[in-house]
Parts: sequence; C-alpha cells; structure tokens
Amino acid sequence: MKHLDDNIRITAFDWLAEQVRIYGEVLPRSILEKGVTFQETRVPLVGPQGIWKPRLLPEFPLSITSTAEGPYDDSFSQDGLLLYKYRGSNPQHRDNAGLRSAMKKRVPLIYFHGILPSKYIAAWPVYIVGDNPPSLTFTAAVDDYASVTMHPGQQPSQQVDNEDAMFSRRLYITTMTRKRVHQQTFRQHVLAAYREQCACCRLKHEQLLDAAHIIPDSEPEGVPTINNGIALCKLHHSAFDALIIGINPDYSIHVRSDILKEADGPMLTHGLQGMDRTKIVLPYSKRHYPDPALLEKRFHLFEQAH
Repeated sequence: MKHLDDNIRITAFDWLAEQVRIYGEVLPRSILEKGVTFQETRVPLVGPQGIWKPRLLPEFPLSITSTAEGPYDDSFSQDGLLLYKYRGSNPQHRDNAGLRSAMKKRVPLIYFHGILPSKYIAAWPVYIVGDNPPSLTFTAAVDDYASVTMHPGQQPSQQVDNEDAMFSRRLYITTMTRKRVHQQTFRQHVLAAYREQCACCRLKHEQLLDAAHIIPDSEPEGVPTINNGIALCKLHHSAFDALIIGINPDYSIHVRSDILKEADGPMLTHGLQGMDRTKIVLPYSKRHYPDPALLEKRFHLFEQAH
C-alpha cells in the first residue's frame, strides 16, 4: 500500500508539471477535478472538501485547497510559512486526522491556492510541518520537487534531509510561492476587470496579456489593487514601462513625441503611433477604473521623458 501511495503522488506531481507547461501557472479547476489517470483509474486532484483524499489512496490526503471565496481562512504566516485551517472545529475530524498523519509520516502533498473562482495556483510538494489545535490551524511548507525524487530507489515520503538545511530551503521556496500567489492574484483580478483584453489595442489572447502596475509595486503607493493596474498586451506594457506611452487621468493614451516622428514599418504605425490621443478600454465597474491620482503621478514621469 505504501508503494501504491508513493507512485500515485509521483504520477500526480509529474502530471501537474505538464499542465503548468500547457496552461501556465494558473490552472482551471475543471482539469484538476478530472485529474490524472493511474493504472486505468481516474484520480481527481481536488474534491468537494478542502482536504482531499481520492478513493484510490489508502490512507493520506493528496491535496489541500483554499478557495477564493471559501470558508477557510488560509494565509501565510509572518515568518513566511503557509497556514491552513482545520476542516471544522473538531481536531479529530477524519480530514484533520489525515493531515496530522501526513505530518508524522512526512508525506508530500499538493497545495492549490484559489485566486479566482475555479482558478488555482498549484504548489508541490507541500509538507505539513506544524499543528496547532487551539487555533485550529496547520502549518505547511513548500519544498523543492527534487527533494522528493533526488535519491532513486528511496520512497518519496521517506526522504530525510539535514533539518537545518531543509528548513531554510523550505522557507525560501514557500516565500517564493507566496510571491507567485500575490503576483498571479493581481494579474488575474486585473485581467478579469478588463474582460481579458488589452486596454490599448483590445488584444484578447490571455497568454499575451499582463497586468501592468501604474505605480510600481516597489513604491509605497504601488499596492496590488485593480485601481493600480491596467490590462496591457506585452507590447503596450513594455511601452508603458519605458515611458514611450503614457495614460493621463482622463484615460487618454499619449505617445512620446519623438516616437511619433519615427518611420519604422506597420507595427510602429499601427501599434504605437495610431494609439495617440485615443481612450483606453475601461472596466465595466467604475470602482475598478484606474485611480486618476496614480495616473497623474505616472503621467508626470511620462511628460518628463519627452
């Protein structure tokens, strides 16, 4: 049974890596519910419960999931580790007991972080590293997949590493996962507000779209809110960041004067020069419109670049 459990997990991890190559970091719930086929049996990676154990697994859960609007208060702790709430308030509930057993046996799990309804970022392998019944909370850490498979012939859940080195590695990787979650949450919310199209040229291919910050996130006002973001294609995002184009507080696009004088083929003519003095596409909801005060501050930098 132990060998079966390990093989299912490795199969699921490899399958997830392939889905990320196909879909990018944000995965649709539909493919996770369909899951992976193991020995002609379908193994869903998510289920109705946040703590999910498919029927084929003999003992331990396979994944833990937070949803964008779910009842569980999932978050990252101040020290950078993942906090995951118990199911319900009974520490001995079978799902909570399953995670506790996975912690004791060092069983690797998958973590799905919901950033929008039916859209998730996946992280694996994830290990339960702490249990706090008074707060009804588990602590989890993300590790490097190489730590699961780096020793051929050794079962993945039996992998034992130098404890100090392992803690440092997991803390770093979990911190990077938190950064990915925040970046993708901002991107997905901004793209949804703009109906998955570039605000300048209306390009609708999501793979070619970015969520551009009006004020960079390195500055105090650069908060990851929709009002500080604009959905832009790769070309117009780069032009916006390079101050080749600017967007003023009345939502008009301005192209830098030296660029307007250039002659360099149809991309320049239609992709940049043709945008001058046109209006950007705005979100349906006024509460998601770009903040005029932030646009004014950014437009002042654009004017200085002339």
